[in-house]
Amino acid sequence: MAKTASVVLTQNLSDTKRTTSFNHSANDDEIPTIDYSMLICSNDPDQRLKALQYLAYVCEEYGFFYLVNHGVPDSVIERALNGISDFFNLTEEEKMDYEKKDSTDRIRWGLGFSPGDHEAVKREYLKVLPHPKFEGPAKPAGFREALEDYYQRNREVIINLAKAVSKTLGFEENYLEKEFELETGADVSAMNVYPPGFKPNTQIGLPAHYDPGYLVSLVQNVNGGLQLNYKQKWINVDMPSNALFINIGDHVEVLTNGKYKSPMHRVILNNEVRRVSVATVHGPSLDTFVKPAPEFVGESHPPAYRGMIYKDSLEANGYHEIDGKSCIAQLRL
Repeated sequence: MAKTASVVLTQNLSDTKRTTSFNHSANDDEIPTIDYSMLICSNDPDQRLKALQYLAYVCEEYGFFYLVNHGVPDSVIERALNGISDFFNLTEEEKMDYEKKDSTDRIRWGLGFSPGDHEAVKREYLKVLPHPKFEGPAKPAGFREALEDYYQRNREVIINLAKAVSKTLGFEENYLEKEFELETGADVSAMNVYPPGFKPNTQIGLPAHYDPGYLVSLVQNVNGGLQLNYKQKWINVDMPSNALFINIGDHVEVLTNGKYKSPMHRVILNNEVRRVSVATVHGPSLDTFVKPAPEFVGESHPPAYRGMIYKDSLEANGYHEIDGKSCIAQLRL
């Protein structure tokens, strides 16, 4: 177990987390915004501390946020999203080369249908494993390279964000890296296309679910569709331009014994435009045993989750890393 950070930092985060808004207030209908440049890149210690304080509050109160000024170029994101759209425009015969045959396939293409109607496609997806070893489709030309570029830059942001989250918990910055063995962390990415043409707000593109992993990142081409459950109310994810959407994963919830919670979310189909998204689950090493850390367990806070090897938790969930009901229910005591 990593050693805790200084008492001063822990005390500051705890004492001010509910009063420090850092210029990004959020009510029940708004999603908080975290400025990556202030959190990671600022040379001003006071500014970084305030950013950490706000991140601590957001992680505990919400479990999700927009990440702005993250440094991933717009051109990299656009190139990846355009490549994904081009892949889904391939003929079905070409895409069948990647049809899901086994849940552990490194590249998996498939279709999701409306309940009771196997003619109405509500979702088409392509799943790849960006880390520890990336493999991508050979078609269309340039697609694999565009994806790899995006995933490499995205992962750098996520690793730095994991360091910041570690600090908000009162630990040294490499706490999550060590606990989850992130050097060999298992990342899974689902590229989705949701077709238009359904009655608005009546068709579910992806049922309510939670995500495994420690952090989850998302980019999309248009707003409208993704919804989060906050205080028993569904709120829309209307991302600012050039932002990443981030949410806490199930395995941070387990590690912190429920201090930081993985949020429930779903996708509602848009009746006007085709929505393309890339959701990436950033996970521990497959062999990592994840359980509530001793620092979050005590007489008044007994363990709320059972421990489990990360690979086993994915298997228990049928390897539905992003579109399943999540393994969190199976881990709760």
